Formats: sequence, structure tokens, C-alpha cells
Amino acid sequence: MLSIALPKGRIAQQTLDIFSQIFGDQFEFEDRKLIMQKGNFKFLMVRNQDIPTYITEGAADIGVVGLDVLEEHRCDVLRLLDLGLGRCKVCIGIKENQKLDYNKPELKIATKMPNITKNYFDQKAIAVKIIKLYGSIELAPLVGLSDAIVDIVETGKTLIENNLEPVETIVPISARLISNKASLKFKNEEINNIKNALALQVEEKKSKDDK
Repeated sequence: MLSIALPKGRIAQQTLDIFSQIFGDQFEFEDRKLIMQKGNFKFLMVRNQDIPTYITEGAADIGVVGLDVLEEHRCDVLRLLDLGLGRCKVCIGIKENQKLDYNKPELKIATKMPNITKNYFDQKAIAVKIIKLYGSIELAPLVGLSDAIVDIVETGKTLIENNLEPVETIVPISARLISNKASLKFKNEEINNIKNALALQVEEKKSKDDK
């Protein structure tokens, strides 16, 4: 039995659709159920940010999670495959028609991702004060709480609607297949079979998209 942690939402459904294509069967959670068992698989529906915890603690063998979560929490897991799902990017956003003043003694950056933000500006040797928020990040520069924000951007529509614009990309992100270290050792064949089957689906989709 292989246990698989999936993030609630669109990526979970896209992953289950791929499993359906691979195995020619329907993989679908019943309403409000958090566990689905089918064949040799047990799927767990988990909050995105909690998936690395389920993997590192051995509650699940493998999982699907965004690269932003892995980079932010520096998780002790094995990264097996870029699934290419949920593509977006971590960006710096500022008020439209303005520039980020890197000559200031200290920039104030509002974000839900303090580690990614600090690492990026440290590499540039730029002093920042990080203001951690849990939501409505776009509001911060509009009311003078911060000079800029660091947030996940898919289309940029939310920024534009709030009179902000993305000015720098910190890192492109997508969903990754990850594994517990012990699980890969003891369930190597099972996990690699799934990894290889998923990789084939990813390549086929990429080929179709490139045409």
C-alpha cells in the first residue's frame, strides 16, 4: 500500500486525473472525505503547507506540493519530479508607475514567505525588514505598511486590480512529487513505478503543448 498526500484544490484534481489516465480507472474523493483508498493506493487530502510534514513524519510515502512550500519551509524530503502543474511564480510587486528604491537603508517587504524573501534579498546584499502577513498582502504597499510585497502570482490580475504591478520574478514554481526518505528505500520499486508513469504523462502533455 502506497500512501499519497495531495493538496486540497485544483492540483489534487489534476493529479487524480493523471492517475485515472495511467490506470484507466476513476480516482475521486467522496464529498468531505479526506481519505480515499483504491487498489494499492491510499490518498490523503491535506492542506498544501502541511504536506511536507506528512511526508517527513512518515504519515504518507509520497506527496504533491508546490515548490514555494518546499523552498519556504526547507523540508527534509526527496524531490522526485517536476509535475508541471499549477505553474505560477513568486514575484516582487510594487505600486504601479513606481520603482523600488534599492538605495534606501532598508526596504520594507510584506509577504507570507519570509524565508524565500530574505534569501533573495540576502543574495543581492540588500537590507530588508520583512513584515509577515497571512492574507491581503496587496494592501500593504497601498497603505504605507511596506515598500513592496513578495507573493505568488499566476496571471497578475489581482495585482493589477489593486493598482500594483510585478517587477521582478524571484522563482518560477510548480507542483513537485516528493518522497519520504525511508519510504523510497523500502518501497523503491512502487515509488519509482509511479514516478516513471507520472513522468511519461508530463512529457506527453509537454509535447502536446509545444505543438
